Amino acid sequence: MLTGADQTGSASRGALRPSFRADIQGLRAVAVLVVVAGHAGVPFLTGGFVGVDVFFVISGFLITRLLLVEVQRSGRVSLRAFYARRARRILPAATLVLAVSVVASAIWLSALDALSVVTDAVWAVFFAANLRFASVGTDYFAQEEAASPLQHYWSLAVEEQFYLGWPLLLLACVGLAGRRRRQEGTLLLRTLLGALAVLVLASSAYAVLLTSSDPVTAYFSTPARAWELGVGAAVALVGQHVEQRLPTAARGILALAGLTAIGVACVAYDATTAFPGSAALLPVLGAGAVLLSGIGTSAPAARDPWPVRALGVRPLRVVGDWSYSLYLWHWPLLVIPGLALERSLTASESVAAVSAALLLAGVTYHLVENPARSGRTGRHPHQRPRTVRRGLALYPASVVVVALTCLAAHQYADSRLTGSGAPITVANSGITDAPGVTVSDDETIALVQASVFAAREHRPLPGELRPDLAQLRDDVPDVGECDYVDDDVRRLCPRGVEDTGPDARTIVVLGNSHGRMWIPAFERIAEQGGYTTYYLVKPNCTAADLLVNELDDNETPWQACSDFREWAVEQIDALEPDLTVVSTSGPNAIIYTDDGSTVNKRDPRRREVTEDGFADLFARLLPLTRRLVLLRDVPKSERDAATCLTRSGVDLGTCLFTPVSDQEQDSADSMAAARRMGVEAIDPTPWLCWQDQCPLVIGDVLSYRDRGHLSAQYAGILADDLGRRLGLWPTAADRD
Repeated sequence: MLTGADQTGSASRGALRPSFRADIQGLRAVAVLVVVAGHAGVPFLTGGFVGVDVFFVISGFLITRLLLVEVQRSGRVSLRAFYARRARRILPAATLVLAVSVVASAIWLSALDALSVVTDAVWAVFFAANLRFASVGTDYFAQEEAASPLQHYWSLAVEEQFYLGWPLLLLACVGLAGRRRRQEGTLLLRTLLGALAVLVLASSAYAVLLTSSDPVTAYFSTPARAWELGVGAAVALVGQHVEQRLPTAARGILALAGLTAIGVACVAYDATTAFPGSAALLPVLGAGAVLLSGIGTSAPAARDPWPVRALGVRPLRVVGDWSYSLYLWHWPLLVIPGLALERSLTASESVAAVSAALLLAGVTYHLVENPARSGRTGRHPHQRPRTVRRGLALYPASVVVVALTCLAAHQYADSRLTGSGAPITVANSGITDAPGVTVSDDETIALVQASVFAAREHRPLPGELRPDLAQLRDDVPDVGECDYVDDDVRRLCPRGVEDTGPDARTIVVLGNSHGRMWIPAFERIAEQGGYTTYYLVKPNCTAADLLVNELDDNETPWQACSDFREWAVEQIDALEPDLTVVSTSGPNAIIYTDDGSTVNKRDPRRREVTEDGFADLFARLLPLTRRLVLLRDVPKSERDAATCLTRSGVDLGTCLFTPVSDQEQDSADSMAAARRMGVEAIDPTPWLCWQDQCPLVIGDVLSYRDRGHLSAQYAGILADDLGRRLGLWPTAADRD
């Protein structure tokens, strides 16, 4: 990550010279500044995330250089001393920021967000944060949740996982080279370069392949990132052999070219860039070029080319010294306030957060990093046995500190997950005595009315909720093996009553995650009515016959969504279902029209284009199914349900919401298309809202799991209502 190694030590004549290099501190400063600026939202640094890749190269270079010095000096590598140095370098500051972030999250964030941070901290302290965030990042239903304040610990995990294996590989190469040739180093160098070449080539190839198939996992993957550290290691290996062959002018050109490559990546890359595939070559090779250009800077400064000297100016050296602490502090200071405010930070707020991070970085460097690394301020001791033991003891001490902090934060957050009120009923809500209010004869609608009324009265949350608040974000219907979030999945998974015979009765649900959320209701309907069900639901991919972008911040046409829709229509044609239900949210932020133009959310043509997209879909489906029904999308809230309901001092009225207008417009467009095409339509709004207000607690049930998806629990409860509206279940009067 940002740690690298101390630039200290000495070597015998003819060996590596790991003396202090001011240009490396300057390169560290450049890397951390672009990372911080990118995270703070500086518009022209959309690729600032490549600063982390620069740090990987620096770390690989410095660690390898120090390991080689030890081999050349003593003929071996002490793993205990190596890991003791690493512990003193990374653990004190990392533990401090980890503990402070957990405490701050427990105090200022919602209980569920705080509990999530506690979980993240546990993964981080065991250097497995990258595995945690790769798993969470692949969950579509987590995409509307803000990033974790500890997400940046993924890069520290990658680095430390790499250093579990790299010293062992180096030791193996030392053994292969043999003791007689070890001091000369030629055979060892060749052996190391050969092993490193295999590592870099295999890792980079894996990175390219994984980025194309699973970019989220690739981004956090140690095997996909190892080649970046390997490039730094390779520079350390070959550097001493080329330093005398590079004239000053060539070194200057090399440094300038490397810095230019990093700069181009910072301004040219953005969230749409396939990373860390082949695109990572630009910043990684750029960083390697800068490191190589600075080889030999122990010579008088006047002989250094001006780009190398520019990197060594005092302001950059200071920021480089603080870079590790600055990296650790900046992210939670940007994320936690945004989570607490439930919005993005303004420009002035981001500047204030970055300023606070700089201040804390300086304090942490002088009062935590330096004393812990040196044992006393200003000195770096030799690796005496006692020093090694103390360094190794830092890790269990770090685990204990983080564990105790997490335990306290967990208990505090957990205490905020219970209410004190009784479940809302029509009788206890007071709505029957309210003037001018007519309570519906429909039990579900009447309970919604009562819940809205109780929320307006700011009644307390019920003490027992379904699902439990702690489990709300996990209350997602299962789609089994047919999770079409993967573009390569092209198969059918029959559910319900699995009857594939000629007399089978079939229901198909077509849509995106807003169709998936209704699975609990349709499964109950299928069980009662003897239907086989198929859920052709691809997350984020609207069913409307439109070419859209993949994500709101991605202006690339999502052809895979259109391809899935074509495949789904083919399956409906083959199945000839008794009932096809279209249940979907509207199109994504950008629609691509046939004439090559784009329609965004502010375009006056959007309503017409959206309605036509739904109408075209209905026109295609009507001949393919015995019956076609549109299930209108549910209203959407501005606030996340789990976040809102688990804040301190919350009551039923705190989270009462008015539907988001953009979502309502898309839903109205779908209903207009249904009327135009003569398609049946069901509006579930009365089961969720009354008088344009929607409660997140209906009775004692949590109706939403996030901003726009029903909880699986409430969707299952609505099975009776939906079944009757579809005419698949008898009405109460028929049963009587």
